[in-house]
Amino acid sequence: MTAAPRASDDVDGRTTAGPGRSDDTEVRRSARNGAAGLVGAATSGLFGFLLAVVITRGYGTAGSGAFFAAIGVVTVATAICTLGAETGLMWALPRRRLGRTGDSARLLPVALLPPLVVAVVVAVVGVALAAPLSGWLLDDTGAGGASLLAVAFAVVPVVVAMTLLLAALRCVRSIRSYVSVQFFLLPVARPILVGAAALTGGGLLLGLTGWLVPVGIALLVCLVLVAGPVGLRQGADLRPQGHDWRTFWGFALPRAASAAIDAGSMWVGVLLTSALADQTQAGVFGAVGRYVLAGQLAMQGLRVAVTPQLSRLLGQGEQGAAATVHRQLTTWGLVLSWPVYLLLAVFGPAFLRLFGPEFAAGAAAMTVLALAMLVNTGVGNVQSLLLMGGRSGLHLAAAVAGLTCTVTLGVALIPGYGATGAAVAWGAGIATENLIAFACARRLVGHPLTGRSMVRAAAATVAGVGAAAGVGVLVAGRGIPGLVVALVVLTVGATALLAMPGVRAGIRAILTQIRGGRPAPAQSVKGR
Repeated sequence: MTAAPRASDDVDGRTTAGPGRSDDTEVRRSARNGAAGLVGAATSGLFGFLLAVVITRGYGTAGSGAFFAAIGVVTVATAICTLGAETGLMWALPRRRLGRTGDSARLLPVALLPPLVVAVVVAVVGVALAAPLSGWLLDDTGAGGASLLAVAFAVVPVVVAMTLLLAALRCVRSIRSYVSVQFFLLPVARPILVGAAALTGGGLLLGLTGWLVPVGIALLVCLVLVAGPVGLRQGADLRPQGHDWRTFWGFALPRAASAAIDAGSMWVGVLLTSALADQTQAGVFGAVGRYVLAGQLAMQGLRVAVTPQLSRLLGQGEQGAAATVHRQLTTWGLVLSWPVYLLLAVFGPAFLRLFGPEFAAGAAAMTVLALAMLVNTGVGNVQSLLLMGGRSGLHLAAAVAGLTCTVTLGVALIPGYGATGAAVAWGAGIATENLIAFACARRLVGHPLTGRSMVRAAAATVAGVGAAAGVGVLVAGRGIPGLVVALVVLTVGATALLAMPGVRAGIRAILTQIRGGRPAPAQSVKGR
């Protein structure tokens, strides 16, 4: 068996032995990277929640609705303008050689130039149309709304450049570098700067500026970190060849539309709610969405940790190893994410009160979306399997089906039901996209994407969290006291589990994988 690679070796999965390495080696690698991704995701989730509290407490329902709408403009515009190039880099760079004599540097102009040109055009047009758009999106035809949208559009090229360089950073350096920028620098700085703006009475425009400033810092950091490995400092060739353009954009263009759909899935609901209902309902829906996205951070952390590894394995025809990695990390994500979503579904009123009493109206929306996210996290990162297998067209088909469902139901339900209607629409879209993507990924990989260990983990999680939540509701209701009771019951139950030898042995096996060691055969985690 090939020795486990050092963490410093695991940049893009190309430093160890080629095809034929065992599934156990890949599982250990994914365990190390997954653990780093989870730590970063936890930090990002904590500070992302803090940011949502700062926005909602600092600007109220209407003000936070406008703030979330402006963030939505940046997010959706960036996703459109990147043209799928960030996923293209994650797919292509692990298959290229680094350094001065390598061919990885030639991808940078191919991946960066077209998106930046599109981003500049979108920024110019958006700034010019900011005034009329503010009247539609923000119920505000005055200078305040127009200025907010103008700033949002103006920074799109900077956000696009940062997004692409972040993707390159994940492929050319260790997971720790990516986590430091994406999951620490950005989420930690934002609540500090936005909170300072709110406390000083600077208004929405200054608050949005505080949200955007870390983007510029992250861009510079990524540029410095990427330049060395791809050989820019040593004079690596930056002139693309014809096949570089054809190969890269043949993959990336189908991803362009699906990337916009994925990144803008929540923000489509925010913008539709703002346009079809009002800013107050949009603010409520945006607050609910923040909780829902925070629960997804575990899966996001795992996805960015192993995406280059999946690209390499599928590119080498090692579908079995890719399926093994997928099953293991899906089980991890399920165990970490489902308790969050089950508690959100039951104790929505308690969580939303942290934003202020006026946000309690989003409790029904919270329950709907939390249940829908059980499907999303339950199938795992099947979208990554499709994309890293080169099937961006299939992923686009699944994303279009989900968006169609979201928009169709949103137009029908939001005018009458506000945030709850938006949640039903988005939840249906989430389930539709993920189930279609799962079926396509299973056919592509040719190996099971689920296993007995996943089913046991899902059943145990639902039973344990469900029992604790039931006790909390019976004893103290769905408010904060009931949530506290449920958390106490869960803590006691988790402590009792840790006293069981079998559970301790399983945890030791996982920790051994994370440290790069080889678990005992009886404790090897295969995901079946």
